[in-house]
Amino acid sequence: MKLKVTVNGIHYDIEVDVEEQEAPQLGAIVIGGGSGGIVAPTTASVQAASANAVVAPLAGSVAKVLVAEGDEITSGQVLLILEAMKMETEITAPKAGKVVRILVEKGTPVQAGEGLIELD
Repeated sequence: MKLKVTVNGIHYDIEVDVEEQEAPQLGAIVIGGGSGGIVAPTTASVQAASANAVVAPLAGSVAKVLVAEGDEITSGQVLLILEAMKMETEITAPKAGKVVRILVEKGTPVQAGEGLIELD
């Protein structure tokens, strides 16, 4: 490869040999393959909740619980606040009703999909 270079106002024509580096090759990706052995089921890390539970939309920790068991709530009312990556997310009631059970407390780490509060 020929290059033109100027140094302190003087022009130079330079010929350079460039070595091509071979890109690393990825190994084979096998989906659904394997040894054919028996796969043991794993336990879920998300606690069970009823169909009326308000669930965490993302992983984080509970920053504040703003309701108590037995409280009457309205649709859209903020029930608790989750903190994830220094940001707070308000968890609101999907419908009006009554708080039957609170499944978490301040500081509890939660996973996405985990039940937070059960409503009637």
